[in-house]
Amino acid sequence: MKRRRFITGVSIMAGSTAVTGFTSSSHKKKDTMSSARLPDIPLITVEEHMRRIEKAQRLLGEQKMGALLLDAGTSMEYFTGMRWWQSERPMVVIIPVKGEIVYVCPAFEEDRLRENIKTGNKVYIWEEDENPYKKMIGALTDAGIRSGDIAVEERVRFFIVDGMKKVSGKFNFRSGDTVSAACRLIKSPAEIALMQAANDATASAITAAIKEMQEGMSPMDVGAIVAKQHRALGAMHDFALVLFGAASALPHGSSKPQVLKKGDIVLMDCGCRVGGYSADITRTIVFGAEPTKRQQDIWNLEKQSQAAGFAAAKSGATCESVDAASRKVIVDAGFGPGYKLPGLPHRTGHGIGMDGHEWGNIVKGNKQLLEPGMCFSIEPTIAIPGEFGVRLEDCVYMTESGPKWFSKTAGSIDLPF
Repeated sequence: MKRRRFITGVSIMAGSTAVTGFTSSSHKKKDTMSSARLPDIPLITVEEHMRRIEKAQRLLGEQKMGALLLDAGTSMEYFTGMRWWQSERPMVVIIPVKGEIVYVCPAFEEDRLRENIKTGNKVYIWEEDENPYKKMIGALTDAGIRSGDIAVEERVRFFIVDGMKKVSGKFNFRSGDTVSAACRLIKSPAEIALMQAANDATASAITAAIKEMQEGMSPMDVGAIVAKQHRALGAMHDFALVLFGAASALPHGSSKPQVLKKGDIVLMDCGCRVGGYSADITRTIVFGAEPTKRQQDIWNLEKQSQAAGFAAAKSGATCESVDAASRKVIVDAGFGPGYKLPGLPHRTGHGIGMDGHEWGNIVKGNKQLLEPGMCFSIEPTIAIPGEFGVRLEDCVYMTESGPKWFSKTAGSIDLPF
């Protein structure tokens, strides 16, 4: 699930070739923070970025498109290894169907840009009183692309494409999802290794938070423990959505004050990043007391639903078939049907990678076939308004032989991993 971000994390990186952890030196008396650290995980290499560009160029050629246009953001980082923040001054990357990639940036940013470039070295600059879109069209022309279809990555801002259209009417701007999303959808072993490290860190953070919970805490108190453990392991804390009691029936949380008391359902949806790659894990427990029969029964049903989704996730199956399998367990138990409450009010899962939510949604109507390298969550929430909600969320990566969990799934309501 997409989360409300109660806690903001800090990126901890070491070296240029690996992500490493560190140990925290400040501990409270009852602190259960792990002194372990993430193993050294190789970052994505320049060679892998070059292979991504080559794949994009192959797809452009097959689809008869002249170039792929990228705005600052995740896809730019995916292809070039360079992180650049969006501003009103556009900096774009153009991947032509053939030849070297091109950067177009504000002139006063050129030195900073060149410091960060890992792939290619062609840079077109525009002064403050110049039209940046003429430079972009010029870069296409210099690459031998004078007309035809240009692929636009989905997060390129409207004013950039509109500005290019006003300079030249010779180009047709089309969705670039068939290029950019097709590349990012399938993760390499290096990407999966970084995601595994992020999931390991998040499982550790959730475990630490459960051990340190005390009556009277707020959701933010619990979230702070998660954030601290992420940082202690060397990961970049991303989010910690923590919900108590009736608030747990609201998948994205509640603005009402919550105070932890014995017998409360506690739902924790947490994640971090390692080397730019995400984790997303949710656990639901009962705090400080034996679960009621109602709590136990709903938790068990949720567990069965998640297991059914995993069993359906075979290579060659559709994304929607995983949703159908998970949802059927819940509907057969008398909830729903469909998205009606009480029941499962949202899709069963989402794709994940560099962004917490990516392509490959596990939802009715998505006939995308599952294939090795795809990564997604399986998280069929059961929401009962006015009572509580239960969500178990773990992410998988597809292999030739089927899905593999990134995290160890919950064993029972009192055994989160």
